[in-house]
Amino acid sequence: MKATKEQWSSKFGFIMAAAGSAIGLGNLWKFPYITGTSGGAVFVAVYIVFLLLLGIPILLSELAIGRFAGMNAIDSCAKIHPRWGFAGAFGVIGAFGVMASYSVVGGWVIRYIINSFTDTNMNSDYFTSFSAQSFEPILWMAVFLLLNCLIVKSGVSNGIEKVSTVLLPLLIIFLIAIMIYSLTLPNAADGVKFFLVPDFSAVASLSDFMSIVFNAMGQVFFSLSLGMGTLITYGSYLPKDNNLASSTVTIVTLDTIIAIISGLAILPAVFSFGFEPTEGFGLMFRTLPAVFSRITGGTIIATAFFILVLFAALTSSISLLEVIVSWVCSNTKLTRTWASVIVTVLIFIAGIFSSLSVGAIPDIKIGNMSLFEFFNFFSDKIIMPLGGLFICILTGYVWGIDNAVKEITNNGRFKFAAKKLFAFSIRYIAPALIAVIFASSLISFILPLFR
Repeated sequence: MKATKEQWSSKFGFIMAAAGSAIGLGNLWKFPYITGTSGGAVFVAVYIVFLLLLGIPILLSELAIGRFAGMNAIDSCAKIHPRWGFAGAFGVIGAFGVMASYSVVGGWVIRYIINSFTDTNMNSDYFTSFSAQSFEPILWMAVFLLLNCLIVKSGVSNGIEKVSTVLLPLLIIFLIAIMIYSLTLPNAADGVKFFLVPDFSAVASLSDFMSIVFNAMGQVFFSLSLGMGTLITYGSYLPKDNNLASSTVTIVTLDTIIAIISGLAILPAVFSFGFEPTEGFGLMFRTLPAVFSRITGGTIIATAFFILVLFAALTSSISLLEVIVSWVCSNTKLTRTWASVIVTVLIFIAGIFSSLSVGAIPDIKIGNMSLFEFFNFFSDKIIMPLGGLFICILTGYVWGIDNAVKEITNNGRFKFAAKKLFAFSIRYIAPALIAVIFASSLISFILPLFR
């Protein structure tokens, strides 16, 4: 095992990279459509509760573990206790699973950049016809993965940090502009109401509520990259003078603000143009072209927007790829370049099946899910929650709260007023919630197999 040698060059660079890991397609693509299929504002309220109870304490724990050990996700956990490396292994496996579907969506974004630039076929039906093809989505997925490989092989400060510090602020500015425009559209108020005003008629049964709870927890893990080893890996590149508690609050706050802005940018447009908020994972791709087509200079704006969506996707996907590459580099004799190439090729192979399941082989299912849906389910409902659960146990019981707090405060250098709340949440609240919801989610997957 080799300890991490690279470091972030600045606190701002780390915040942008870590926030970029969170602020990606999980906010721009997934949050609006999950909100649309999960009862609107009721889902948003449950999501915010989970951010406080699960997101902040687990994210803080992962950063502390990574900085304490200075190694990749698996070896960092093993440094705390030799038998607990498996807690980090969930992160490496989860990162691979997410990338198998995430890279498919990244390919869709690249195609939309080209399509919006040429201003052809930018209607709401284009997404359905394009995503159902066999060859072209795989081609653009390969381009997306190649971009990831080039950035990650360049290292932490010269690759990941430089990309994040430029692209993330641009994305935020542009997304705010799109939100302002969407809010001026006819009937936009209906979308705002759906998004921000709870409608409890959408929760007709306990089953409906539990489905919202499952989706909210999964979205918290997906959006913040919890249980995937990303924050452990990024934490390993942090110097001791970084205030982990402050950085954690900043990252979660930025992530939440962007999620809300994304919802306000997309859902008002959904209602204004007569789409259904329950459209599913194609919601952003069907809605925003309709918005841009109504704007003077919409072609240029559409191209710029999807370029920035690509940037957001990259800031997240490079963090996932880095988790795997960091582990490979630490435990083999491979250079960072070769590790990046080999891991990228393996993800590409898995991504082929994920992409084809949307189009050419939709009838090949696991349970009642396509392979694309299964990769999403497996990562954010199984692997990530399990990874998060074991991180809670590792921090709260194996490493111990006192040792974790020493790392968080840099031996008392920084104040940590929420120590007692952090301890109670990481030892009791978070593990209990994750265990119950994980069990229920697993049952919901297994039961249809026997029907």
